[in-house]
Amino acid sequence: MSPSPLATILLLVAVGATAAAAAAPLHGVANDLLPEYGLPRGLIPETIASYTFDNDTGDFEIRLTSTCYIWFGSHLAYFEDTIRGRISYGTITGLSGIQAQKFFVWVSITTIVAHPDQRTVEFRAGFISEALPESDFAEVPVCGAGAGARLRGAAGLARQLGLQLPVAEV
Repeated sequence: MSPSPLATILLLVAVGATAAAAAAPLHGVANDLLPEYGLPRGLIPETIASYTFDNDTGDFEIRLTSTCYIWFGSHLAYFEDTIRGRISYGTITGLSGIQAQKFFVWVSITTIVAHPDQRTVEFRAGFISEALPESDFAEVPVCGAGAGARLRGAAGLARQLGLQLPVAEV
């Protein structure tokens, strides 16, 4: 007995909907997990391709659609296409995949700690640490890449040197 035309159409619609849902971007899904752990949503850029999270250990891996640069206030950060770490309430440790520019040098951020009483987020890179206002991370940031990121980098360098150069920020 062959399936009826209606059953065939319903099956095709269901398969199509499942494929569309599987292909739908995960923007914001990993970001939405951060506040559950006392961290601001805007620590991770919006270009999330996929992520894994282990509820038992707190280990996570986030894959971005590409590498990117983001300004957080006056601080420039670089995100590799894969970010890994372990999250617990108010803290991310064992972090890899995020670098920040400090004194014209790129340093790897290894730990992030929220300080809600001070309304700051502390970033640690070895013995270097800096606390930034949590308001810098209230919104999920948009990545800059390619020529736009190079312009942002040039503008940031000019800004750090106190130079007025005709470099547009995108």
